[in-house]
Amino acid sequence: MKRNLLLVCVLVVAIIACRQHADTEHAAAVPPKAEPAAASHAGPHWSYEGEAGPATWGTLSPDWSPCGGGKNQSPIDIDQTVRADLPEMRAAYPPASLKIIHTAHIADGINNGHTIQINYTDGDVLTIGSEQFQLVQYHFHIPSEHTVKGQHHAMEMHLVHKSAADRLAVIGVFIDEGAHNAAFDPILANLPSTKGAEIHIENVMVDVNQLLPSSLESYRYDGSLTTPPCSEGVKWIVMTTPIQMSAEQIAAFRALINGNSRPVQPLNGRTVETDKIATSP
Repeated sequence: MKRNLLLVCVLVVAIIACRQHADTEHAAAVPPKAEPAAASHAGPHWSYEGEAGPATWGTLSPDWSPCGGGKNQSPIDIDQTVRADLPEMRAAYPPASLKIIHTAHIADGINNGHTIQINYTDGDVLTIGSEQFQLVQYHFHIPSEHTVKGQHHAMEMHLVHKSAADRLAVIGVFIDEGAHNAAFDPILANLPSTKGAEIHIENVMVDVNQLLPSSLESYRYDGSLTTPPCSEGVKWIVMTTPIQMSAEQIAAFRALINGNSRPVQPLNGRTVETDKIATSP
């Protein structure tokens, strides 16, 4: 009897040992669960001042090298101009639903608001010669990025257009302090204070034509984007006549964005030409 009990105990121990061995082999065969990948960043942090300011943009990413080494950079100081017979430009902007974003560049936990931008998706609006450009967004800089004979304006609005071939054309509009400008009231009444938040405002329309000066004479030159990656090949059309906003209206923008202007860049032999934009009949 004792002998039989001893045999049973030995058998139980052997079975347990075999199961433990099998479990150990299975665990070795299954790779450990991978750790979650680190959150990807939107790109290098950049700013308008300090260590990530305009003087260093070209070193922050290989894709941003034009910011430091480009020869056709924007903005510029507009001083000497040449009157030229340029390809005719025509502009007509249908009223569009208001979509505002307080744009932000987020990287390494830094949320740095750069401008107030209005996104636009309603129709072809600008023709240069035979090439059509669609308005995709317009945004604001305080003070102006371009200067005229070394002088800044209070603000500058940039209307960014893109062609079917992904070529860019930007219309710049200077803004001075003066009379109240009712055309901007829908934008000012709905400015988003939260950086990175986009607001689609129902039943509010903005007529971009009313944001432009009455005189459509312009400065034209070949330049670049004024923020990283500072891509060149951008057609610049800067209105010679400023529009006005009241001190209160400018202050409303300044409360959210200020000092978001890249310093002027060397002209490097480029010619600034002047001509007029024709309005569509």
